[in-house]
This record gives sequence, C-alpha cells and structure tokens, in this order.
Amino acid sequence: MSDWSQEEIQTATREIVRRAATDADFRARAMSDPASVVKEVTGRDLPADFKVRFVDSEGANIVVPLPPVVSDGELSDEQLEEVAGGSRCGGSCGVSCALSWA
Repeated sequence: MSDWSQEEIQTATREIVRRAATDADFRARAMSDPASVVKEVTGRDLPADFKVRFVDSEGANIVVPLPPVVSDGELSDEQLEEVAGGSRCGGSCGVSCALSWA
C-alpha cells in the first residue's frame, strides 16, 4: 500500500469503523470481504497481494492481534516493535483496532 498515504489510510479506517458501528450489513461485509468495503469507501482497489482483516470485537474486553508465526521461534525487529507498540497506525485513527495497513 505504498501508494496510500497515512492520512488516506486513517481516513478510510475511520469511515469503515464508523459505518460498521451503525450498519450491520456493512459490518458483516467488512468481515467477510474486506477488500470490497475498502473499495466502496475509497473507490480504490487494494493491491492483489495485500490483506486486510476486520474483526468483530463485540463481547470482548480487548482484541489482541497476534504476530505471524515465525519458523525459528524469534521475531524480527519489526515484528517485535509491532507486538510491543501495538498497531502501526499507533491508535491515531481514534479507534482501538488490529488494523495495520502500512
């Protein structure tokens, strides 16, 4: 997503979260087909090799994103930073989420 600015990512994230909070159909589509809701909100396709996952936090006190499994048992510096520091958006989008588009 190198062609997306952080501001564009944050704006799209805020709008998706806002709509998912009030529209059950949109929320279900966000979880089942995230690329389609990103396109609906932004008018832009995600790169074919880029994945986004929206999770339903309803009923949970906290949602914790798990890092990818590593074969040698050690995290890379980047993965360690993500685990220690949370999502790459740093919470600046105004929501607590596991979404990281950088």
